Amino acid sequence: MRSPAEIWIGSGLPDPLLPERTGRRRVALILQPGAAHLAGSVLTRLGAYEVVTVDIPDGEEAKHLQVVSDVYDVLERSLIGRLDTIVGLGGGAATDLAGFVASTWMRGIEVVQIPTTLLAAVDAAIGGKTGIDRAGKNLVGTFWDPSRVLVNLEIMRALPPDRLRDGLAEIIKIGLVADPALFGELEGPDSSLDLEALVRAAISTKLAVIVDDPYDLDGRRAILNFGHTIGHAVERAGSLTHGEAVAVGMVAAGHLSAERLGFEALARIEACLRLHGLPLAVPGIRAGAVIDLLALDKKKDESGLRMVLLADLGRPMLVPVDFAEIEPALSAIGIDS
Repeated sequence: MRSPAEIWIGSGLPDPLLPERTGRRRVALILQPGAAHLAGSVLTRLGAYEVVTVDIPDGEEAKHLQVVSDVYDVLERSLIGRLDTIVGLGGGAATDLAGFVASTWMRGIEVVQIPTTLLAAVDAAIGGKTGIDRAGKNLVGTFWDPSRVLVNLEIMRALPPDRLRDGLAEIIKIGLVADPALFGELEGPDSSLDLEALVRAAISTKLAVIVDDPYDLDGRRAILNFGHTIGHAVERAGSLTHGEAVAVGMVAAGHLSAERLGFEALARIEACLRLHGLPLAVPGIRAGAVIDLLALDKKKDESGLRMVLLADLGRPMLVPVDFAEIEPALSAIGIDS
């Protein structure tokens, strides 16, 4: 039985950090190097427990089965049991890994997520999807809700511009598929953006999308993949961050939406991405490399590649797309044969 996460949004961190749980003795803190400077305040709030810190690599290097195995070794040595808790502290890769490990250790133990990037706060840490990479992105994964997600707005406000841009790409996506008013807010200048309001709106909208389709079975939750199908392939084939790749993927999907569904707001998407410093193209990648990665995508079936396209703002549709149709969309983002 899934139990929805408690989402806490505020400045600093709550005390107690963890929800009440009878029998908890130990906590494993899964920590990325980029979040090490934040570990002290977390450890202070975990003083009632035996805590083991588990260091993992930064970025997508964390999302490999060898890293998972290394974490299991630490959990085993530290006697982390069924009533204990894993805390994930870091970006989206850290929350993905922490969730996957928690869902599989002793058939599932509690996980609490503390995202340290805007991208993780509005996307990876929310909704219960976990993921480990193989040749393709997130080919191994589970559905496992955290008991609590802690979004520290002080951390979000201190992020460098490139990390903010990554998160804004995901918020733009959420607005495009499910909340045109949110997208409209993002069409204004950066100086007018209320970060707390954006975070709350993005999380609320995402949760409203997934509540009736938690396991991504009937297509409702799949609308959150807008921009991700081509975006994930571009991310693996090139050197873009996740947010940058999603931005480029949304441009490609926008071109396909115009071709297949008569979508008329592609220029608005491009203008919004440009306004926030996100790329519209990614030259230097071979189309063949992207196509090969798309062939591994989880959303491929006998009818083709199931992509989320837009008939209008807030009107997403799941559409089977032939690989031959994708090549012009790739060309539109600077990827040619």
